[in-house]
Amino acid sequence: MAVRAAASRFPSDPDALEVSGLPWGVTVTPFATKDENGISPVYGSDGHLLPRCENCWAYYNTYCEQEQWAWTCALCGTLNGLSSQSIARYSLPDSCPENMSSFVDLELPLEGSEEMQARPVYVAAVDLASSEEFLELVKSALLAALEGLGPGSLFGLATFSHKIGLYDVQGPIPVVKNVFIPPESDGTLPMELEDVMPLSSFLAPVDTFKDCIASALETLRPTTSWERTSAAGQGLDGVLLGGRGFGSAMEALFNYLGSEYGNTFALARVFAFISGPPDYGAGQLDTRRYGEQYASKGEDADCALLPEQTPFYKDLAAVAVQSGVSVDIFAVTNEYTDLASLKFLSIESGGSLALYTSTDDSTLPQDIYRMLSRPYAFNCVLRLRTSSEYKPDHSYGHFFPDPQYENVQHIICCDAFATYAYDFEFTNNSGFSRHTRALPMLQVAFQYTVVVPPGELANSESSLTSRKKHSLKRRLRIRTMQFGVAFEINESYDSVDSEVVLSLLVHKVIKSSLEEGIREGRMLLHDWLVILTAQYNEACKLSESGRGTSNMAHIDVSFSQCPQLQHLPRLVFALLRNPLLRLHEEGVHPDYRIYLQCLFSALEPSSLHLAIYPLLSSFASPDKQAYPRHSLSRAALITSGSPIFFLDAFTVLIVYYSSTADPSLPFPPPQDCLLRTIINKRKQERCITPKLIFMRAGQDDATPFENFLIEEQDVEGNGFTSIMGFVSFLEEIHQGVLEYMK
Repeated sequence: MAVRAAASRFPSDPDALEVSGLPWGVTVTPFATKDENGISPVYGSDGHLLPRCENCWAYYNTYCEQEQWAWTCALCGTLNGLSSQSIARYSLPDSCPENMSSFVDLELPLEGSEEMQARPVYVAAVDLASSEEFLELVKSALLAALEGLGPGSLFGLATFSHKIGLYDVQGPIPVVKNVFIPPESDGTLPMELEDVMPLSSFLAPVDTFKDCIASALETLRPTTSWERTSAAGQGLDGVLLGGRGFGSAMEALFNYLGSEYGNTFALARVFAFISGPPDYGAGQLDTRRYGEQYASKGEDADCALLPEQTPFYKDLAAVAVQSGVSVDIFAVTNEYTDLASLKFLSIESGGSLALYTSTDDSTLPQDIYRMLSRPYAFNCVLRLRTSSEYKPDHSYGHFFPDPQYENVQHIICCDAFATYAYDFEFTNNSGFSRHTRALPMLQVAFQYTVVVPPGELANSESSLTSRKKHSLKRRLRIRTMQFGVAFEINESYDSVDSEVVLSLLVHKVIKSSLEEGIREGRMLLHDWLVILTAQYNEACKLSESGRGTSNMAHIDVSFSQCPQLQHLPRLVFALLRNPLLRLHEEGVHPDYRIYLQCLFSALEPSSLHLAIYPLLSSFASPDKQAYPRHSLSRAALITSGSPIFFLDAFTVLIVYYSSTADPSLPFPPPQDCLLRTIINKRKQERCITPKLIFMRAGQDDATPFENFLIEEQDVEGNGFTSIMGFVSFLEEIHQGVLEYMK
């Protein structure tokens, strides 16, 4: 569990928070195997016996004061009695994980018989209202998925178009049974999927029927134009509807699987492959809202295309959650599909949303294999508690909040990359007093379940029968932290983590964009940097001429006296240039924007940093690094004199040989060189597969590389236009600070 704070010293009171100009909060990566310093938790058992505070329900931890018969809660100060069992347990404190470390991972007892639930269930739902190229890519992806699934997993293959197809692969030849989808948007299926095919026939053990599943995949064919025409009906305003009944298929699948939730499985993952917008049956989407009609209606496309057009998929996500189903959507399309509506199905069920605009260079097979090969937790509950002086204000991430308890989030499926964020507010005006010496406390509790393969069970548990079966383990991971307090504003600035600040800003501007439009999100970000710069100058007494001056020489917009803040202007500049916040008329596809919202809102801070402001390094040769970091400018290429540049933009890795590179340098870099080692390490560390591009100046199209050299490009749109890129952006912030300080 990694927890990173925007500043390791918290503001002392509400006034200090406002004066600092900084966001106040943390990011949490609960299923990370180590903390932010690379330290693993102390493992143990009997998590259900861990004492809890009678007042705030925080868990006992190393920061609590313990007496012979009682302990004092480190978060709220309540004195709690110890049970006789706990007194005996703590008579030998070194034997208890909770007395050895503030970061523990404890096993919990499972309720009832869990043997049947331990089999992981995976279902592929494939769009047949598609092309041959789409299906070939999906086949490759599912063949890769089969290699990533562990023994004992159950796999089901379903298709959808104007009908739903269920495959039985457990016989001598694959058999598909179909049920037609009514064209009405609120129509129900003529029969339940359980009546079409028993779930036991649909879900096949992968280790026994892998070849049969592969054979079934080879039979997938697109629905013919005749089938689609005959199934299509006349839609609104006489527009011919297609035959992609995605919403109806998902609803039917969730009900189908949900009937066995808790018996056959504890978690089912549905991989939905879609090649265009749902245009048939329940959950139809009107994609005509994307186009020129907004110009004639006087509507703002940036506002109109961001919200969902129907609550259908958000409601359907609740059905998925109740059915124990997590949904991953893989959209392979360059046509408008309205991911703004579909996204809820994945993000609220703990799944992911991926967009591939072309089948030619898609990384879908690698991504799905990578997704299935890494460990994940499910049926998770995340709870953040604080000491009484402050509390969480907003929470951000792919979860759904508990309807009853504050600051409790439910996460259906969670891997080691999934990250959530919180910002804080004070509960009173006094804050953290110098006199009481009370330090801010934070406790994150993460309760989760994992599937343990047979080989990983302890010998004592490995009976002849259990060795052949997966088992479930329920665990409680707790991290308790104590932070410092900044009683001087400089202490706050010196303890800033700019990557966490960026994470909180991204969450806030996404929220603002969804509620009020892209322009408001851009304004929020721009104004925030102006205010921070002004507050910093006030705090550091750099504005020597005082308020109301027009003397520009005394405004420090580069934060020269605080290294921790110096990178923030570049991050804000890059974020304003990112497609996440570019305007509709600048050519940003609305589905791509939604994809970025979903991706960025789940990334841990270091990865998000790369996605917003890529890392550019240079090499004197494939085996010798020259400079570890350059600014994203053409000037950096010229002044460094290095022949090879490596750019890491998180989703893209680019190796660029400059025009000055010696022709004798091997191109592309050989597999055994230092540069390749770095590239392979970066690829291995990613939650998604980055595209790797090699190019030479003067011989290849360098546009993909040059597009990342943003510091000499202007920030267009919404009045933030500049001529010389980053330099003039700073001048604009400079002018904004003067206006603010008048």
